[in-house]
This record gives sequence, C-alpha cells and structure tokens, in this order.
Amino acid sequence: MSQDNGVIYQSFHFYSWADPPLWQRLKSQATNLRNLGFSAVWIPPAYKAAGGPATTGYDTYDLFDLGEFPTPWHGSAVRTKYGDKEQLLAAIEAMQQAGLQVYADVVLNHKFGGCQAHEDVWAVHVASHNRNLELGDWHRRRPYTHFDFCKRGDQYSSMKWRHWHFDAVENDKCIFKIKGKQFEQHVSSENHNYDFLMGCDLDYDHPEVVGETQYWGRWFWDQTHVDGFRIDAVKHVRSFATRDWINHVRHHAGKDLFAVSEYWSDDVEELHRYLANTGGATKLFDVPLHYNFHRASTATPWESFDLRKIFDQTLTSQQPALSVAFVDNHDSQPLESLQSWVENWFKPMAYALILLRQESYPCVFEGDRRSDTYEKDKDGKRHHAQLTDHSAIIDQLLDARRRYNHGDQHDYFTHPNCIGWIRTGDAQHPGVMAVVMSNGEAGWQDMNTFRPGASFVDLTGHLSQTIVADENGWARFHCPARSFSVWVA
Repeated sequence: MSQDNGVIYQSFHFYSWADPPLWQRLKSQATNLRNLGFSAVWIPPAYKAAGGPATTGYDTYDLFDLGEFPTPWHGSAVRTKYGDKEQLLAAIEAMQQAGLQVYADVVLNHKFGGCQAHEDVWAVHVASHNRNLELGDWHRRRPYTHFDFCKRGDQYSSMKWRHWHFDAVENDKCIFKIKGKQFEQHVSSENHNYDFLMGCDLDYDHPEVVGETQYWGRWFWDQTHVDGFRIDAVKHVRSFATRDWINHVRHHAGKDLFAVSEYWSDDVEELHRYLANTGGATKLFDVPLHYNFHRASTATPWESFDLRKIFDQTLTSQQPALSVAFVDNHDSQPLESLQSWVENWFKPMAYALILLRQESYPCVFEGDRRSDTYEKDKDGKRHHAQLTDHSAIIDQLLDARRRYNHGDQHDYFTHPNCIGWIRTGDAQHPGVMAVVMSNGEAGWQDMNTFRPGASFVDLTGHLSQTIVADENGWARFHCPARSFSVWVA
C-alpha cells in the first residue's frame, strides 16, 4: 500500500509479553490490522539479543540468528523474545498477503554478549559527559569483545568480531576508548561527541565493519523480503554510514525500500542537519512533536499551553515529506531512560493531531492500544507502571482517516486553547471533516466547510447535537472541555 494516507503500527512495547510469541500473534492479526486502517507494521528486532528471550532485542548479539540457533548462555533457547525464524517468516508473509508493509527494526550501533578477550587491550577511561575528555592513564584491560557465535559457527557469515572492530566498550557503567581508535565524526555533538552509546561500539572506520553490516543487510532482505526498515540510534552512527547502508540494501533489493530512523533530539535543527547529511535517504521520527505533546499534556494548568504552537519547531511542520509523527513509543514509555509519556487526558487529542491531518506519516504505538502493567527496578526501588487502552478512540480515528482525511486542509488555529481544521475531501472521497479541540474549557471554532446547508454529527460521540452549515458553508463547531470532536457530514 502507498504511504499516502497510510499509518504505521508499532507492534510492541518495551515490556510486551513473550508468550504467545509476537510473530504468531501478528500472523493471526494481519487481516484485522489491515481492516482497521493500518498500512504498515513496524516489528521489533528479529535477531538474537544478549539477554535471550527475556529482552526486547536492542542488546544486539548475533544479527544472523533470527531464532534458529541455541543461545550460548541460555541453555537450549533458540527463539528470540518474539518467536523463532520460521514463525517470523510466516508472520511477514501473512502481513504482506493482507496488504501490509513490514518494517524491520535494525540496530547497527553496538553489540552485547561477547566473551572476554584472551589478549590485553590498551584502553583509557573517558568522561560520560565529555567523550573527548580522557580520565587518567591508559591501562591494559580485557574487554568482552570476542564474538565467535559458537552455536552458529560459520553459517551465513564466517566473520568473528574482535576488539579492533570497536572503538569503545562499556564496563561497570564506565566508557573505555580502545587505543588507536577515535570517536567518529558526523554524529550528535551531545556530550561533545555521542558516538558511544552502550555495549561494544561498532567502528565504522574499519572496512570489515562496513562490509559486514552491508552484507548482513543484503542477507536479511534475501531471507525476509521486508518492505523497509526502522533504523535505531542513528545519532550515534556516522550519518554517511547509515545513508550508505540503506542505499546499498535498496540497490541489492532493486526497489526503493522504506526507511525511517530514530534520531532522538528535541532540536529540529539537528534533525534538519541529519537529513541534509544523508541526502534524505531516510525519514526521521518527529521527536520534537512528541515533546510538544508531552509538554501540552503536563502543563500546569493545562490551558497554559498554547495549542496554536503545537506544531512549532517540528519536522512535521517544516519537512513533512521526511517526517514520521508519533505520540509515544517504547523509548518514551514509563520507567524508560527517555520517559516522556503523554498523559492520558491529552493522548486522544494527540492522535487526532497526527491521524486526521495531511502532514507526515503517522505511527500508532501498541502500548496505547492495550491495557498493560509491568515492573522495573529503578533507583534502588521497585516501580510499577500502567498502560491505558486507547484502542476504541484510536480505531475511530483510523476509520475517520480512511474515509475523510482527503483533499485540502484549512487550519483555524486562532485561539490559544481551542483550535480546529477542515479537510474538504476530494473526488474519490467527497466527505467533509471538521476537527476541533480544547485543552481548557468547552470551546468552538467558526469554520468554512464549503458545503452550504450540510448537516454534521460528531463521529466520536462526545457531543450529540447536529450542526448545520449556513448558506455560505460556515458553521460553528463545538467540542467538550479538555477533549475534541470530529464532525462529519
């Protein structure tokens, strides 16, 4: 399906349960997801993680093990958290047959789970707040940088990873730069140089690293035939390396595979610089827009946030063709290091803002479509978190998007606490839609529907009256306090 008016479904959250396996669930849900209005599914990392079936998959161990070989330190465990290779391939096939595109999560920044080196490596401790600042002298260390993949052997790839394939490693929560290595340029300037994030950091100055990751991209596409990729942690990888990787895989596949990357920054200028450096080879998630939603939902009092500025300094407003808008995801959810959760009262309005407008390619988070609880130890205490099921209103919005999110868009962002807009429809979708929302008291907006005498009802059911446009097509559309209404003819 075309990305035009499409919607991505992020099919997991950080604490999604392991059973029944996600791959089996996605296979059985494929047709329903397509019928709901989703056009693509973002699946989590499909390869073996250092934590085995217990972890989400961002602690990458073996990219070539899609749930096919035993994990060395987890006994006979073959599957990943989400299932085994056969289940993965069956899920992808089922989703594509249902008319869904499949976007695979790719982590090419770091590795975990290596064995301790048998030879000494010279390394120096660097400051976490300034990666260019060396703390103390160089010392001999034995980092966990041997990756032999003993259970897989040489199947699919014979490369064994050693310390010279990495520029820095993590040990006891400290960062150690390996002698003879330099942190890469064209990465985020946060912490003066944000090349290193975690684990064993891949050195893209080494030709074997570049060659192996590109070879893996070709191999993975040959195995799965996915329709695109979500690329993790690109602010920590040289921008040219990411650009070259996705273009290399596209050339191999012979098609323009979709790509969206996670560059976690609230500064839209950083996103613009990255897009310029990569030549638009990948879209970016609109992190600044997410933070605008978070700020609007946590403002005290609520109406102190100016809704007219909800799209200010966002990628969606400035480069919509390269933006993927989202409300929350696995990184922003409660108890995670980037926690910036959009509060429940505002979340439906945030989804209306990404699903019922013409800009961007929106993404819906699985964590907002189900009620779930989980726990995590943090700061020496056991914390509990609760996710709320917003699926009923999200499904209404998906239906409205499919039927009414067409034609010209006219904005009425005229009041700091009450905004609205009109979608006029087109020849194939002649219906008109008017959306109005308030973060304060019950509100209204006068808007031109271009449909004289047309009657409108609130699709959400929040308000029960019928509104009739005057002889010039104008009507006064209302919404409840701290909520929204979707009026359709």
